[in-house]
Amino acid sequence: MYLPNQLSQRINQYIKELAFSRKPQGLYNPIEYVLSPGGKRIRPVLMLMAYNLYRDDVEAIFDPATAIEVYHNYTLLHDDLMDRADMRRGKATVHKVWNDNAAILSGDAMLVLAYQYMARVKTDCLKPVMDLFSQTALEICEGQQLDMEFETRHDVTEEEYIEMIRLKTSVLLAASLKIGALLGGASSADANALYDFGMHMGVAFQLKDDWLDVYGDPAVFGKKIGGDILCNKKTYMLIQALRSAKGDQLNELNDWIEAEQPNPQEKIAAVTRIYNATGVKQMCEEQIALYTRKGLESLERVALPAEMKEQLSQLMLGLIDRQS
Repeated sequence: MYLPNQLSQRINQYIKELAFSRKPQGLYNPIEYVLSPGGKRIRPVLMLMAYNLYRDDVEAIFDPATAIEVYHNYTLLHDDLMDRADMRRGKATVHKVWNDNAAILSGDAMLVLAYQYMARVKTDCLKPVMDLFSQTALEICEGQQLDMEFETRHDVTEEEYIEMIRLKTSVLLAASLKIGALLGGASSADANALYDFGMHMGVAFQLKDDWLDVYGDPAVFGKKIGGDILCNKKTYMLIQALRSAKGDQLNELNDWIEAEQPNPQEKIAAVTRIYNATGVKQMCEEQIALYTRKGLESLERVALPAEMKEQLSQLMLGLIDRQS
């Protein structure tokens, strides 16, 4: 069986060699720009690893693995535009290098390309794969809409937040695993168990991302902490703090949320103190552990020897245990 870094190298090389020779270049240059940094390619690697549980010829599904990566980057391109983000992975975002219209149109083209690459699966898997891919794409849009609606709400519940991150983050990890399993010839039970594994681990991954933004070490995290606090992002911790804080503590938290031009460091320090006082840090850590355990239990249901699944569990545990 292949190791994750071996699969990452192979799919990176495959994507790198793709030549978008169609014209006009103004449409395709931003796409090449978005895909050029390379990286861990977690989603295509998960697809290849799930496939590799059942078959060794991983190169046979490089096209659908490419599709999942092109689709993922399409969502990032549009997210950056909606968020007015200036940087992504250390590079200027497409709408900053080109303009908003280029970001919209090139993103649309990436969506079409993703469907073209995904459709290059063997005929007997075409319908279930495309049905799952389409369902996943729609769910990600639903998650993004919920995330935007949360920006203007002060009554977001824990359940609503978990559902939002399930849709926005987890479903693509889950679909990557299930598509790989289906293409590899897995049973329906195995494919569904791998989907659940990705779903639960994806929730744990996003919760850890929330935690790192407050409690991560800036030297390791690679960016300043507290960004979510400064923009009043409805994370698991803010939602729980609003629910748990009482009296003066709650008033102070609401004052910081409503402050128009607060001192950044003072706001981060004050809100973090409230998180600590209300036990929010521990609540988040407990939820990360809960969803990690659910994910590993789902992986156990896959009817294969434990040693065959070890690399998959270690990859996901590494993502959740990360400090950056």
